Amino acid sequence: MLTRILQLEGFEVIEAATAKDGLRKLEHEVVDVIISDVKLPDINGIELTKTIKTAYPAIEIIVLTAYGTIGDGVTAIKNGAFDYITKGDDNEKIIPLVNKAMDKAVLQRRVSELETKLSSRFGFDRIVGTSPAIATAINLARRVAGTDTTVLILGETGTGKEVFAEAIHQASPRSAKPFVAINCSAFSKELLESELFGHKAGSFTGAIKDKKGLFEEANGGTIFLDEIGEMDHDLQAKLLRVLESQQFIKIGDTKPTKVSVRILAATNRNLQDEVAKDQFRSDLFYRLSVFQITLPSLRDRRKDIPVLAKMFIQQYASKVNTQITGATTDFYNKLEAYNWPGNVRELKNIIERAVIMCDGTELDTSVLPYEFDSSPITSNTSTFDLAAIEQQHIQRVLKHTQGNRAETARLLNIGIATLYRKLKEYGLE
Repeated sequence: MLTRILQLEGFEVIEAATAKDGLRKLEHEVVDVIISDVKLPDINGIELTKTIKTAYPAIEIIVLTAYGTIGDGVTAIKNGAFDYITKGDDNEKIIPLVNKAMDKAVLQRRVSELETKLSSRFGFDRIVGTSPAIATAINLARRVAGTDTTVLILGETGTGKEVFAEAIHQASPRSAKPFVAINCSAFSKELLESELFGHKAGSFTGAIKDKKGLFEEANGGTIFLDEIGEMDHDLQAKLLRVLESQQFIKIGDTKPTKVSVRILAATNRNLQDEVAKDQFRSDLFYRLSVFQITLPSLRDRRKDIPVLAKMFIQQYASKVNTQITGATTDFYNKLEAYNWPGNVRELKNIIERAVIMCDGTELDTSVLPYEFDSSPITSNTSTFDLAAIEQQHIQRVLKHTQGNRAETARLLNIGIATLYRKLKEYGLE
């Protein structure tokens, strides 16, 4: 009778005569709500509730009995039941109760689906590659993700340091809280201090109102400090205080602000060399480098290049709505032979350009930039001067932007301060 009533209300109903039969059906059916009698032939319905909630926590359970007691009701709720109802009182209550339980179950399923999508978008699943070098980095990141340990991520520009930082945050107990990222090379000392720690109204010209800093915005979550090696020496001291005490003083304030923030940092510079030159505080370096992860360059994981390329081809073909299905063998061979000074980020940009330039259904070498022909390399990468390759790449981008340094920094995806440092280093000023 109850089955028929529920079916008339539009529910799809599955019946089971015993607990064993019901549990067997749960292995093959997707169920949102269970109505279970207490007096079952093989087990007590209240104990069954505990068993089901352990194995299927998203299912909502309504316990139904003709022998209701307060004790049984309390136990049923403790075991995870959505509600407990006595037969005889159920005629007008059961349908509204099932609807409420169904609403909760559907909401939980949607939350679970969103968490899965979030994990695939920002978690470790988005890191593509099976080479030993990247597998080692992923394994280290997974190990440290569940802790509150500060992590220093090392690697060349474009190797995916922020991707790793996001994945660590997503796999951490802080994942429900904010993930805030900032490139330390993109701001002057004064502006970076205000961005990180905030300021009080009137503390300097233009400070017309109180402003929260990124550490406050990230409270409870994670802050990612990219290009940490570019941070001013005085700000390094203030950051060290946050690491040690989880508090700081805003610009213009007199009392400390307390936060609970996990710090992840990244750099493409050798901080130990910077410490030796007195360009980076040794105490901050040792505090940041409690756990280090070094990301391999793309030329050190060449067998991952075709896999990454295929993924980017699929992404951009879908984005620009073309019928491109893949690429020629020569195209992939050219990709594997290239030195990739810009690493994964450069590969991604090259594929986006190639997809736009392609007129057919398959990418070939004609849609690759000229440097893929003018800069061939061999598998013996040790014979190449990486600094010279970086210098050549910067010169090409500068030429492309007609000397626009702000646009050059944007295309290289580095801070303007980093670009000026590189230009000075290579005598390109």
